[in-house]
Amino acid sequence: MIITETKLAGALIIEPTLYPDERGFFASIWTEDKLAAHGVQEKFVAANLSNNKKRGTLRGMHYQAMPHGQGKLMSCTRGAIYDVGIDLRPASPTFKQWVGLEMSAENRKMLYLPPEFAHGYLTLADDTELSYLVTSSYSPENSRGVRWNDPAFGVEWPLEHELIMVARDREYPDFNL
Repeated sequence: MIITETKLAGALIIEPTLYPDERGFFASIWTEDKLAAHGVQEKFVAANLSNNKKRGTLRGMHYQAMPHGQGKLMSCTRGAIYDVGIDLRPASPTFKQWVGLEMSAENRKMLYLPPEFAHGYLTLADDTELSYLVTSSYSPENSRGVRWNDPAFGVEWPLEHELIMVARDREYPDFNL
């Protein structure tokens, strides 16, 4: 497994090492000790699956307010996505900066985002699926979001067509902190 630090403190790109044979392959997608060596101290408590029918679906940018913040380890298990994390930690030197990564079932790249990061993604193919582990259970009363195109962050999305979104994600107010 290759773990690469991004420009955002605590955000990591993880590339599993594949061990192929005539049956297919085996890969370890995360191990506690290797992630701990890169500063990930949280334990994963739940696994989620998100299915998206159409290319151009944008989900996010979601996060949970502290102390219910969720660290997330995302993997694209079918299709392709452009995955984005925004650092919302006010004391961080990378506050309001973002990282984006194209992830697919073919490249098998994964992205870890620590708590206090907003997360969202854009599907780049029809019938796309995202699997992710989280470090805190979902808390509806602490669910928050920032708008995908808020100028406070300047995220550069690979937009090629009309977006498919729910109203909530489209209508978050301008970020103000």
